[in-house]
Amino acid sequence: MTPTDLVVPPEQVGQRLDRFLTSFLAGHSRSQLQKLITDGLVTVEGRAAKANLTLRDGDRVRIELPEPVASEVESEALPLEILFQDDDLAVVNKPAGMVVHPAAGHASGTMVNALLHHLSGLSGIGGELRPGIVHRLDRGTSGVMVVAKHDAAHQELSRQFHDREVEKEYIALVWGVVQAGRRIDAAIGRDPSDRQKMSSKAKYAREAVTRITRAMHLPGLTLCQVAIHTGRTHQIRVHLSAIGHPVVGDSVYGGVHRRVAGDIRAVQRLDRPFLHAARLAFTHPRDGRRMEFTVPLPDDLQEVLDALPHEE
Repeated sequence: MTPTDLVVPPEQVGQRLDRFLTSFLAGHSRSQLQKLITDGLVTVEGRAAKANLTLRDGDRVRIELPEPVASEVESEALPLEILFQDDDLAVVNKPAGMVVHPAAGHASGTMVNALLHHLSGLSGIGGELRPGIVHRLDRGTSGVMVVAKHDAAHQELSRQFHDREVEKEYIALVWGVVQAGRRIDAAIGRDPSDRQKMSSKAKYAREAVTRITRAMHLPGLTLCQVAIHTGRTHQIRVHLSAIGHPVVGDSVYGGVHRRVAGDIRAVQRLDRPFLHAARLAFTHPRDGRRMEFTVPLPDDLQEVLDALPHEE
């Protein structure tokens, strides 16, 4: 068993234990963490606790993580661009349309299947279905991701994501005019009316912050550079939709328009949201050097952008 000790910070006071753990151990699903709690592997102030325990300021939480289980997911020779790798981690450029890890309806063809083919010795700390996975990108989102190759790297990278030491920047094309400097600070949770969606109006929600750092205005559209300080599910898509500027091509959050002006009709070629994880910066878990990776827009997004008229 590998013990992990956490102290509940003021901003997490009142949070359920399982939700608190999910925010820290990004590589674990909530159901996995609930099983750890049920199995008595999580204590609060030295005592066994239930998943719905309400946490107090300064509570000491200890997690006894089981030794990694060998993955039973099959490796597949799927194409995957590896930007960098060493003994501790790998950085990859995820293509749009690829699910990150196996789940219901996606037992194969995932990035984990591809990683098991291209890399050896992946971390098992994320569970046998999520070896090495520290963070995720939505199926329709392309771009840069970091993967841990062993447990120590996984734990340190997860800590950096939790403590907001990782810099994440995206490129998004949105409807309407959005100004650079816009900050969206709205908690996000599961949409009570549709469990497949997230919402900024959910009853049970977690803090989420998104910033528009740059903006290039096109006729009826804005090409945005977006920085996120948190990593909630669907965060950028939910936040931009909430302020009335959904991501172009996003059929889930209102980004697909039936009627489109002729000069921007190229957006109708999109079969996924115009959202790309362009930059990722973090500290190497072993030697402490700062690492930064950028990837350009993939061809499908660049071709749409090139076909749009640009304002003078």
